[in-house]
Amino acid sequence: MALPSAGSSISLQQVNVELGNTGTDQINMGSDDVRDLFDDSSGAISMSDGFGKSAVTYYAASGGTITTSGDYKYHAFTGSGTFTVNTQGNDASGHLDYLVVAGGGGTGIDNSGGGGAGGMIATATASKSAAGYTITIGAGGAGSTDNSGRGSQGANSSALGTTCTGGGHGSNWNQNCTGGSGGSGGGSCSNSGNNPGSGTTGQGNDGGTAANDGTCGGGGGKGEAGNTDGQSHGGDGAAWLNGTTYAGGGGGGAESSLGYMPPGGTGGGGNGTHSRDNQGTATGGTANTGGGAGGIRLWRGNNGMAGGSGIVIIRYKYQN
Repeated sequence: MALPSAGSSISLQQVNVELGNTGTDQINMGSDDVRDLFDDSSGAISMSDGFGKSAVTYYAASGGTITTSGDYKYHAFTGSGTFTVNTQGNDASGHLDYLVVAGGGGTGIDNSGGGGAGGMIATATASKSAAGYTITIGAGGAGSTDNSGRGSQGANSSALGTTCTGGGHGSNWNQNCTGGSGGSGGGSCSNSGNNPGSGTTGQGNDGGTAANDGTCGGGGGKGEAGNTDGQSHGGDGAAWLNGTTYAGGGGGGAESSLGYMPPGGTGGGGNGTHSRDNQGTATGGTANTGGGAGGIRLWRGNNGMAGGSGIVIIRYKYQN
């Protein structure tokens, strides 16, 4: 429904009805909802400005864990589900912003590079009609339980027509020291090959190479490649509209000569460890960040680390 078109007159009762009120409600012509209807942000409102205008409506939706911040709602999916648009709305700024992050890569247990972060794509100003949309959250890649094996690649996440690729696994001594390719690539080791995994354009970055002393490369992150901030460092992730950083790469397994525990990248990347001297414990990628797992230098009876699971978050304006 809309207000009468030009050539007619507009009554206060019609304004009330268009705004969803009863026709006899008291009306404040300077209120935000009236100004939105007449598309007049300040000063006196002329009734002729309302010819043919419709009340502003906003997106209304369900699914996931819903929070609010200011005039926006956020729907976070940490597991697979359905996002249902109940009302599309007609607000000129009424669009969806959404984030898709895949699962991070896992690591091996013998000379392992850091796991690559899950692919991350942030989409702005999307428009979606009233319908249900399937949301798929990728699991983090598993860590190896065999010292001759390597970790697994993270699983893909998808939402609203966007698919992100799982993070590449970290390298392993018995697997040609090659990091896996994925959203971001896994770090390599130096036995032979020393080939870090490649990241996917628009989703992440390459893993880092190993040093000559056997210290492994860090996994790539959304914001930068592995090793960018130092040998074996995981690549940093990237922040989204909610202020949280996602998709950090895992730190690589290191020799004690490195002098520090290789840190994971910001955004959930796991820390690598000096397993040769039993210095510290590697950590997996943080759940629902898509962080890559930390690598292990030498096997000491422990398993490899798992990458962090992915996440999908959808944001829209629901009021003015």
